[in-house]
Amino acid sequence: MAKLIYSMITSLDGYAEAAEGDLGTGAEVQEVHTFINDLFRPVGTYLYGRRIYETMVYWETAHTEPDQPPHILQYARDWQAAEKIVYSTTLESVASAKTRIERTFDPDAVRKLKAEADHDLTVDGPNLAAQAIAAGLVDEYHLFITTSVVGGGKRFFPDGVRLDLELVEERAFDSGLIYARYRTR
Repeated sequence: MAKLIYSMITSLDGYAEAAEGDLGTGAEVQEVHTFINDLFRPVGTYLYGRRIYETMVYWETAHTEPDQPPHILQYARDWQAAEKIVYSTTLESVASAKTRIERTFDPDAVRKLKAEADHDLTVDGPNLAAQAIAAGLVDEYHLFITTSVVGGGKRFFPDGVRLDLELVEERAFDSGLIYARYRTR
């Protein structure tokens, strides 16, 4: 059975989306990007909400831009190789291969997908992840924590949820970013 992983860059104060501006620095450096590449290369399916999909679809054509460094080209290849499911009531079509639209998030369908998958899945975006967390579907949480406090926005963890997690891996990068991987107990 595959794992469902929720992973995002977060601010030091726990936001996955800042109310104003970005989440700070640290994730854009080659060392971190290469680590993320290696970590998520085995992922077989990405579960996206519309907004995160519209950001990530960049990787469908990133390899066509001139002078891309090798770690960017590798991530583009890895992303293109994976299946993508976009949960949206408004998106009319997709702009990437291996991508389909689902109109509603069905926890039973995701449970079945996990049971039948040969490779892990990720759920990306705090709104979609909140639904997966509420349904008890998330097996691991990967946080990439920047050095910035942003003071508001969308939190990584939804309100009203208690999770008792086990820290299984941590790493600090020269950029100041901290990676922490937790699994459900």
